[in-house]
Amino acid sequence: MKQENLILTKTYDFGLRVLKLYLHLRKKKVDPGICQQLLRSGTSVGANTEEAAGGSSRKDFINKLQIAYREPRETRYWLRLMRDAQLLEAKFAESFISDCEEIIKILTAIINSSKRGTP
Repeated sequence: MKQENLILTKTYDFGLRVLKLYLHLRKKKVDPGICQQLLRSGTSVGANTEEAAGGSSRKDFINKLQIAYREPRETRYWLRLMRDAQLLEAKFAESFISDCEEIIKILTAIINSSKRGTP
């Protein structure tokens, strides 16, 4: 039985939640530009993490994960902006922001351990 990869699962689930949020916001007629920014950064986390998993070397793996690391940071920015502009309910935004912070911590740990060469 294959073991689940925590970061791949978390980033995929997060991307799916962001996609559903995007569709919800578009129905509410929230500015398409802001919605697109959120969609791009929020789904890019998982795509870049998935790409890193297929990296051709440790250096390639780390480089792709560093790209993935920046995406939840950008997503957190857009979520905070939407929350503070009252385009997104604060309680709802905080749930997504919490997910971003968890993903950032996990990616940081993976990157640091990969740079040290430890599993």
